[in-house]
Amino acid sequence: MHERPARQSDTAAPIRQTVSPVLLCGGSGTRLWPLSRKGFPKQFVPLVGDETLFQASARRLAGTMFAPPTVVTGSDYRFIVTQQLAAIGIDPGAVMIEPSGRNTGPAVLAAALHLAASDPDAVLLIAPSDHVMTDADSFRSAIAAGIDAVAEGRIVTFGIVPDRPETGYGYLELARPPEGETVLPLTRFVEKPDAATAARMLAAGNYLWNAGIFLASARSLIAAFDTHAPRMAASVREALDGARADLGFLRLAPGPWDEIDGLSIDYAVMERADNLSVVPYHGGWSDLGGWDAVAEEMGADAAGNASAGPVTAIDCTGSLFRSESDGLELVGIGLDNVIAVATPDAVLVADRSRAQDVKRAVELLKARGAKQAESFATDHRPWGWFETLALSERFQVKRIVVHPGATLSLQSHHHRSEHWIVVQGTARVTVGEEVSLVSENQSVYVPLGVKHRMENPGKLPMVLIEVQTGSYLGEDDIIRYEDVYARGQGARG
Repeated sequence: MHERPARQSDTAAPIRQTVSPVLLCGGSGTRLWPLSRKGFPKQFVPLVGDETLFQASARRLAGTMFAPPTVVTGSDYRFIVTQQLAAIGIDPGAVMIEPSGRNTGPAVLAAALHLAASDPDAVLLIAPSDHVMTDADSFRSAIAAGIDAVAEGRIVTFGIVPDRPETGYGYLELARPPEGETVLPLTRFVEKPDAATAARMLAAGNYLWNAGIFLASARSLIAAFDTHAPRMAASVREALDGARADLGFLRLAPGPWDEIDGLSIDYAVMERADNLSVVPYHGGWSDLGGWDAVAEEMGADAAGNASAGPVTAIDCTGSLFRSESDGLELVGIGLDNVIAVATPDAVLVADRSRAQDVKRAVELLKARGAKQAESFATDHRPWGWFETLALSERFQVKRIVVHPGATLSLQSHHHRSEHWIVVQGTARVTVGEEVSLVSENQSVYVPLGVKHRMENPGKLPMVLIEVQTGSYLGEDDIIRYEDVYARGQGARG
């Protein structure tokens, strides 16, 4: 099921107060390996439809009723965030950089404190950036229903009306079954149940899935943390006080941040607070917590198969087939209830009922030192991306794509020389003191130890083939002299 573009329609309930979205954009997405990895997790991948989950989340919370989004993410993802927002025409209000992952609790509080500095009564909508919601108008109506409760100092969470006895989600217990979008008090949080308990809760009708989405004023959120997680609150304040601006990003201070216990907002605050209300959301929703969930959202053919990319399924039923490369044909024969996902450097084949065990596989790969556990053959950079086409002991061949107007750092290498062949567009190349334009079918040689740089002065992506030769070809063999992205010595790219 593809998510519609999130735009305000005539049927969406009006919101009387501007809402400031806070998009949480961390995590490693290991349950959707090999398409989601630590180096490029699931929120940045177009898993369902043409847009990424992050882009769809930002669109859903854009328009006249919303302020520009505040995004909380990690340093490795900061340029991916801004590039993907720019691609859909959304300017963020702020992009806050966590020095390290500390779960959702500290991230939410940092955003609340930042927004409270200009408006303590700002209304914040805290949302993950990797969920699918198929009815944006219905979600906006649910937000509108919770605004009055927020004005009364309550924290509103949104519960998904369940359609099956799901064991993979936590639940919210209500005093009575919900009707429409009525705001109801929360009785308690319920951990992920076993199958029998989930069936009883579905039959009772007064339980909703916990979506991890919250609506509250900055003032109420900060008070909740001060009351229920004072040590965390003190450290987050210190990290924000020591934050520094960096190319338009706001980097939280690493010293105090690294001392914070990594707790989710549920554990840190929400399960202890006594001022929570719940608004039910009746539209389609998924946290895409595994390949089985992705298959459900993709939709199935008459045989129950979901497929994407160059795929052929013969006498297969109830299976998911995805090939993530136009040059890689994926063929299934006589398979039932199987997940098969192929990328250029890794293939996953699993029983569909074992979708949650993919995370275990990633842990085993990581313990074995397999590069594919966390990294892709395609490596994203602020200026574009590259992929390794061939790698041997003393040479490496890469395809490099540079965004229009982007510039790589002025750099040199201790252990390798490089040959660049432009195959699309025009590169402005600096080698030593010489600057030249290199067009399609032209090449340039960069000797070992010589300062060099490449830029794309055009309006279309520039593509070149790089051949490296030398005794060491690691990405950390770099001396950086100038860099528009303010990366330090030894940083990749």
